[in-house]
Amino acid sequence: MDDPAEVRESAEQGAPPEQRGPDTPRELRARALRLLMRREHGREELVRRLASHAESMEALEQLLDELVRRKLLSEDRVAESRANTLSRKFGVSRIRQDLRAKGIAEETIDRVAADAQATEFDRAKEIWQKKFREPASNPSERAKQMRFLAARGFSHDTIKKIFSEIGK
Repeated sequence: MDDPAEVRESAEQGAPPEQRGPDTPRELRARALRLLMRREHGREELVRRLASHAESMEALEQLLDELVRRKLLSEDRVAESRANTLSRKFGVSRIRQDLRAKGIAEETIDRVAADAQATEFDRAKEIWQKKFREPASNPSERAKQMRFLAARGFSHDTIKKIFSEIGK
């Protein structure tokens, strides 16, 4: 343990992460894989999470390119998974907003949103029934129910269609 490199290495292992140097390529890869094992991440999200640990942006980009090549990182899977999760409670516009915030490409968002649009009416009606169970008894209650669905990201046309179907 008299070797200065060993002393420095052992001191760095116990040091807080902000005082340690950048990760080696192997450590960075392991860190990225740990993140991807927990859940799907988009490329931009991984860049934000790993940038402070990488030696350089080139090394990080090279790692991410390798992960894409090996199909361990996929924007399509991230978008589909996230849209599937959100579609239980939200409409297409809210799904689009969330995917944009995650840095997903616009063409991927359009494709996933088109799939969600196909079932939006049924999902909105189910959410409305679960929350309110019966039609509004007065205009202010109806407006409240409509605002609820709008806040969930359902389109104006979908909301109108639901209320015309329930008769109030």
